[in-house]
Amino acid sequence: MKINDIMTKGVIKVNAESSIQDVAKVLKDHNIGSVPVCREDKVVGIITDRDIVIRAIAEGNTSLNAADVMTSNPVTCSSNSDVEEVSRIMSERQIRRIPIVDNSNLVGMVALGDLAVENISDSEVGEALKEISTPCCPD
Repeated sequence: MKINDIMTKGVIKVNAESSIQDVAKVLKDHNIGSVPVCREDKVVGIITDRDIVIRAIAEGNTSLNAADVMTSNPVTCSSNSDVEEVSRIMSERQIRRIPIVDNSNLVGMVALGDLAVENISDSEVGEALKEISTPCCPD
């Protein structure tokens, strides 16, 4: 099965210059936890609600923009990637969401939950979740 079959299309995105307040509003309005950061349709980063809290608000700096707190150069996959390959990448890199990019343009988004609701073996999804949830280093 190809990732194109399960990805979310018509993805909400923000500009790198968007204020973190505007990004937070987008996350709230669409009930999502992360959003790709783009310059035109090219993905330059990804920002999560946690990024805003940890990298800005907890530091007392609410005047930052998306580029200041995003994770740059996020892992991406193409729409013709196999679902199993995307699951493996998510597991190895400990990530829950992957922007889907074709010809340098954002075309979709896949989250761990998307894998869970499809006809993918429970062991593959379970293994991905286990690896993603394992801390990368001890506390």
